[in-house]
Amino acid sequence: MEQRGQAPAPAAASPRRLPGLAVLVVLLAVTAVLSLVVGARSLSPAEVWQGLFGDPGTDQRLTEITLIVQTLRVPRTVLAIVAGLALGVAGALIQGHTRNPIADTGLLGVNAGASFAVVLAVSVLGLQNPVHYLWFAFAGAAGAGVLVFGLSSLGRGAGNPLTLALAGQGVTVFLAAMTTAVALSGKQTLDVLRYWNAGSVQGAGWDVIGVTAVFVAAGLVVALVNLPAINLLNLGDDVARGLGVNIAAGRTTGVVAVTLLAGAATAACGPIAFLGLMVAHIARWITGPDYRFLVPYAGLLGALVLLAGDIAGRLVVRPAELAAGIVISLIGAPFFAALVRLGKFRQA
Repeated sequence: MEQRGQAPAPAAASPRRLPGLAVLVVLLAVTAVLSLVVGARSLSPAEVWQGLFGDPGTDQRLTEITLIVQTLRVPRTVLAIVAGLALGVAGALIQGHTRNPIADTGLLGVNAGASFAVVLAVSVLGLQNPVHYLWFAFAGAAGAGVLVFGLSSLGRGAGNPLTLALAGQGVTVFLAAMTTAVALSGKQTLDVLRYWNAGSVQGAGWDVIGVTAVFVAAGLVVALVNLPAINLLNLGDDVARGLGVNIAAGRTTGVVAVTLLAGAATAACGPIAFLGLMVAHIARWITGPDYRFLVPYAGLLGALVLLAGDIAGRLVVRPAELAAGIVISLIGAPFFAALVRLGKFRQA
């Protein structure tokens, strides 16, 4: 692990990192095309093109293809990219701000807050449409993030990364218990929560995607503003303060960015466990600890992995589907175990 107060050793030179970003963009574009092709009914690239830009007229076959491509596959592909990008960036930021190499976006209670808000919206207000309880999920995620940050700012350990982690764990456990209690009160609520907790990009409409994209865009802007501060904060609070960094402002900005990004993605898709954890480590292995490059790499890797997970979920139990969140968890759990067992991680 790197010593606090010691500047991290530079990794690859910038010219080597920039082509890597271009490679990830190309891979993401190829995977997006594959996402439009693969499904319960396989389509050729030519059919996908017709479904996107062709005029089906009275042709029943082309009408079906257009419906599949434009109504089903394009929205889920776009949502997977947007949500994966958000969770990847949020995962890198939360590891950097907590200096915890096994931190995930759930550390701020975002997932637990969103789940609790969803069960309240369904059980108390009777909401069933995802676009309706999307707002409740985001409000719950944001509220949990604010609560965790507020608790971590109190007492002797105020602003300490360990205090933030402990506050997040406490809030998460409490909200998880409350969620279970409310969900068990009604079968309808339990059914909605069971489906939502699986973490899926399937079935979302453009109304959900549009709202999600707005919050993700805002989170990315805040994250971009936060990058210089997080690089200095990782040298240790004393060093960062000596270099003129406002510790409270820097950490607050990071928490706001994580809450916007993870909250929006979780509200739209449900909790996707391990994604931010995995891609942040992969990005760090490639770029080193410089967050100017680590964060963009983590974002692109997050979009790529979530989209690939969604495609895999369509194939492994075909013609049925496995939720992308389940596929990611099946990969992420062994990845996490390997990190802990082999010690192949560096402190953020």
